[in-house]
Amino acid sequence: MPHHEIVIIGGGPGGYVAALRAAQFGLDAACVEKEPVLGGTCLRVGCIPSKALLESSERFHEARSSLADHGVRCERVEFDLAAMLGRKDQIVGDLARGIDALFKQRKIARYRGHGRLDGPGRVVVESADGALELTAKRIILATGSRPRMLAGIDCDGKLIGTSTEALAYDAVPNHLVVIGAGAIGLELGSVWRRLGAKVTVLEFLDHILPEMDAELAAEAMKLLTRQGLEFRLGTRVTAASIAGDRAVVQCEGRPPTECDRVLVAIGRAPNTERLGLESLGLATDERGRIAVDDHFATAAPGVFAIGDVIRGPMLAHKAEQEARACVEGLATGYCHVNYDAIPNVVYTQPEIASVGRNEEQLRRDGVAYRKGVAFFRANGRARVLGHVDGRVKVLADTQTDRILGVHIIGPRAGDLIAEAAVAIEFGASGEDLARASHAHPTLAEVIKDAALAVN
Repeated sequence: MPHHEIVIIGGGPGGYVAALRAAQFGLDAACVEKEPVLGGTCLRVGCIPSKALLESSERFHEARSSLADHGVRCERVEFDLAAMLGRKDQIVGDLARGIDALFKQRKIARYRGHGRLDGPGRVVVESADGALELTAKRIILATGSRPRMLAGIDCDGKLIGTSTEALAYDAVPNHLVVIGAGAIGLELGSVWRRLGAKVTVLEFLDHILPEMDAELAAEAMKLLTRQGLEFRLGTRVTAASIAGDRAVVQCEGRPPTECDRVLVAIGRAPNTERLGLESLGLATDERGRIAVDDHFATAAPGVFAIGDVIRGPMLAHKAEQEARACVEGLATGYCHVNYDAIPNVVYTQPEIASVGRNEEQLRRDGVAYRKGVAFFRANGRARVLGHVDGRVKVLADTQTDRILGVHIIGPRAGDLIAEAAVAIEFGASGEDLARASHAHPTLAEVIKDAALAVN
């Protein structure tokens, strides 16, 4: 019966990062993963493949629509969907092999199969070859999440499916219906719109991107509408089914919508079923999450949980941050994650990024704040790039000037938000950000300008 100091169930951003960090501390770590490759949803069918298709489709769109502004003329621009999908798969494979190489280099044991708890200090790995029992001093649950589904939707994995299927359509749909106006739906809707599909986004709420700053979300909707996405807000989907070679979506109070494909993107649910939680007396909350303390410990001694199976946003980098902190706590006795400094990014064009609290949250909590705003249209680098839509918003405490939140919609917002995350992590003030020198000409100058505008 193999024994390890730490056994991690799940090989995604939380699981494999926890294993690598444990190895750096000299701990004997093992990782249990049912999929043939490590990396989890993020690497296999999430963050990485979607960004690959977003990049490829944006290159095609630019070649057709805006390169002429730079004096670059492209005649008969065409795309090769098979090549795009092949490039995506190559990137995923290369990164997965890189994780495997790190595991071998750091002597991390890897077990292929479904892992579940089986009482104190025990993990059972179920595979086609049978069941293997492991023992461990500590166990970390990092099993991630899966797409949520709506009642009444007949998901066949072909005409009606989730982001997994939408990353591998073998042809561009004539009409794609996206259920849900969150990051996943808007990103993949943008991919297929650029490649020629009619895209209709159905959203139950009266606004898109519910996790983002409302002002920026409203601006994003205007820009995405200009790009050809059709939004139907306040729409409750009641059913979706197959009729011959078409899909039919039923909505409350609206006529049925026929289309070629349906993408269900209404969020994600924690993977906490069949984990053997009951063997240790553990339960989940109404959303399927496991309760943990500030050191990621569950109510069962020696069992910890991180990532999508616990509270907080379901983000790969949040899981990575918790993985490092959890293992550091086990090795040193100290761990901490500043959740106010964890950014969120939507990789549409333009990108949307935020960190810290937004205006709606500050008003709800009765926090007095000042706001500074600067626009990319006035920025030299944005003009040179030809991407001038968007703005930066900096929110700072009225009394202390400490930065409470930064919200960006504009070119490369996902990269720019890192500066704001570091500022919040170090407790910087608006004045700190405003006085820091920013190279010219760069997009980052818009952050400086917004910080200057706070005061």
